[in-house]
Amino acid sequence: MLTFIVKGGWVMYPIILGSIVGFAIAIERFLVFRGMRLDMFRFIQEVFKDLKNNDIDKALQACNVTRHPVALLFKIGIERRDLPPQRLEKILEQVGNNQIQKLEKNLGALVSIVGIEPMLGFLGTITGLIRAFMSWEQAGANVTVSALAAGIYEAMITTAAGLSVAIPLYLCYNYFVSRIKVTANELTNHAVQLLEVIAEMKELKKQ
Repeated sequence: MLTFIVKGGWVMYPIILGSIVGFAIAIERFLVFRGMRLDMFRFIQEVFKDLKNNDIDKALQACNVTRHPVALLFKIGIERRDLPPQRLEKILEQVGNNQIQKLEKNLGALVSIVGIEPMLGFLGTITGLIRAFMSWEQAGANVTVSALAAGIYEAMITTAAGLSVAIPLYLCYNYFVSRIKVTANELTNHAVQLLEVIAEMKELKKQ
C-alpha cells in the first residue's frame, strides 16, 4: 500500500486526507441513524392511547426514553399542548426543521469530498502524464517503458484512488439523504396527527 502511495505522487496525500475525513463523517452519521431505530407504529399508538386516557406522564415517559426526532417532537408538543393551535403548530414545525438540520450535519462537507476526490484523481492523471511526456522528451529516441512508468503509475493510481474513495462515499450520502427524507415526512405527518389528538383532548375537557 505504501508503495502505491509513493508512486501516486503528491496528489495522493490530499486524496488520503479527504478519505479520512469523508469516512469519519460517514461512520458518525451511520451511528446517528442506527440509534434512530424505532417501531414507529407501536410508539405512535402507545403515546396516543396514553394521551386519550389523559395519562400525560406516561406519554412523556415514552417520549423521554425514545431516541428519535419524532419522540422529541411529541414531547414538546405534549408539554405545550395548552398553547393555541396555530402557535403550537409553528413550534412543532420549528422543532421538526431543527431535527432535520441536525440529521444533515456535515453532509455538505461529505458531498464536497465526493465531488473533490475524483477531481484530485484526474489532477493526478494530468500531472502523471506530464511527468511521462517529460521523461519521453528527455530520453528522445532512446525512451523505454521504465522511463515512462513513473508518470503512468502516478496517472493511473491517483485516478483509481480518487474514484475508490468517491464511489462508496457517494452511496453513503444518498443513503443519508433518503433516510432524512423519510424522517422529514414522518415528522410532518405525525405532527399533524398529534395536533388532532390534542384538539380532541381539549374538546373532551370542554364537555
